[in-house]
Amino acid sequence: MYVGKPSAIVVVWLALFQGLHAHLDYKDALTKSIIFLEAQRSGKLPPNHRPKWRGDSALDDGKLANVDLAGGYYDAGDNVKYGLPMAFTVTTLAWAAIQYQSELKATGELQNVIDGIKWGTDYFLKASRKKTLYVQVGDPNADHQCWVRPEDMKTPRTVLKIDENTPGSEIAGETSAAMAAASIVFRPFDRAYARRLLNKAKLLFQMAKLHKGTYDGECPFYCSFSGYNDELFWAATWLYKATKRPEYLTYIHEEAITATVAEFSWDLKYAGAQILVSKMFFEGDKTLENFKNQADSFICSNIPESPYAQVKTTPGGMIHLRDGANTQYVTGAALLFSIYSDFLAEHNQKVECSNKQFDSTHLMAFAKKQIDLLLGDNPNGRSYMVGFGQNAPTRAHHRGASIPVGTDSSNVNCPMSFVYWYNKDVPNPNELTGAILGGPDINDQFHDKRWESVFTEPCTYVNSQAVGVLAKLATKSIA
Repeated sequence: MYVGKPSAIVVVWLALFQGLHAHLDYKDALTKSIIFLEAQRSGKLPPNHRPKWRGDSALDDGKLANVDLAGGYYDAGDNVKYGLPMAFTVTTLAWAAIQYQSELKATGELQNVIDGIKWGTDYFLKASRKKTLYVQVGDPNADHQCWVRPEDMKTPRTVLKIDENTPGSEIAGETSAAMAAASIVFRPFDRAYARRLLNKAKLLFQMAKLHKGTYDGECPFYCSFSGYNDELFWAATWLYKATKRPEYLTYIHEEAITATVAEFSWDLKYAGAQILVSKMFFEGDKTLENFKNQADSFICSNIPESPYAQVKTTPGGMIHLRDGANTQYVTGAALLFSIYSDFLAEHNQKVECSNKQFDSTHLMAFAKKQIDLLLGDNPNGRSYMVGFGQNAPTRAHHRGASIPVGTDSSNVNCPMSFVYWYNKDVPNPNELTGAILGGPDINDQFHDKRWESVFTEPCTYVNSQAVGVLAKLATKSIA
């Protein structure tokens, strides 16, 4: 049997697959990833709003509670505003603006990122009043029974809140972290606004600490299975970065409960806090060594070459924790690996995983590979970002993108809305530019079907975690 020609074809195919990343336009991916976040905006849109198919929506949000809760972000493909993932989106976007300020400035995207942060923090300022934090607008059960544009929705805009009698330490802690991180971003050019954010962050942290309790009002959609100790640790860390006040460092030393984890997500923040604190360890505070060791453990659990690797990967190498928005774990790991690689390089440090060592270049190579896999350098030869790269998805699980502009979906009853727009196997009429979708399963299988949301639903926090890494890749030469 003659095998020479097929073997040559295989070699050429492998060379093409391995070389695809050389053609990835990270700057374009960065720009588009931010445009997606703009498409998720709720409220009165600004004149420079880029996704032209979106319009003003939910302008009366909060009316049922006699408060103004217009604004903020829809989390994914539906029309509900959930406080916990929204806050995490803002925290990670602010982290990108802090860690990669010069890179974002060089790409011309810094102001767009700042505007995206402010869209969230303006909403949080309205949502936090006295000893109350409004944490959700919309009835998810009713919303999920209708497939209509947010501009046309008539489903109830139910308002949920936490306070002294209904605690929610996870949401209060994450919102505190978001406002503290954002205050660092705004301080150089708007000290008054930064001060407002920081004052709210302090009050929300106190609220989270003094009235401890898990809030299950966002279940079954955003149940915090990890509890609230990670958010308290995360918030204290950001507050210390923002204030340098010893009370927050004391909390980290004496009160913070930590854990060794292999995941970073909207529900599990330990690894992010540990990496932030590790920088202080590298800078001389050796009492923080335990947190640095736990940060190392996160790396060792994720990097495939590590003897302690426990996170599964697809055949192409994409990390896979669970179906349904799995790409959030991909961009989350990429963000932490990228930032930790910066810290290791700055202080000439390495991560030890048993008998193997990994330096900053190893960590950044892993972060880059995860981003490359999302953008098209994968066995399927397809991008998982809408409007970017080869064979990009066209049927995102997203109400606004799937209904033609000019259609009055409010006049269609809810059951028929699925017939008209959800079940039709045609590309969305409105491109959801930059949305990183749920991605492939553990076997690298991907179905570009609107009704298969595990593959095609986007989430704000998938993109927010990608922004910083994309900025770094767009401005630095990384092998």
